[in-house]
Amino acid sequence: MAFYRKNIGGLHQAMRVALGGAVAIAAFVYLSGAVAWLVAVSGVGFALTGLVGYCPMCAMAGIGRGGAS
Repeated sequence: MAFYRKNIGGLHQAMRVALGGAVAIAAFVYLSGAVAWLVAVSGVGFALTGLVGYCPMCAMAGIGRGGAS
């Protein structure tokens, strides 16, 4: 039983996971201190939306499966 409806497709999910992971890794390679942690957490959050298949911002904008609201 899901409490949400997936609003991003398979390719979109894969791109979010790949880019989110890359941003998180790059944050620690190229940045330091609190900025690195902030960027890494943002990247992980982006990747998690891909893993789950639901993006709250896309839902608010009406973007995704099912068309605009």
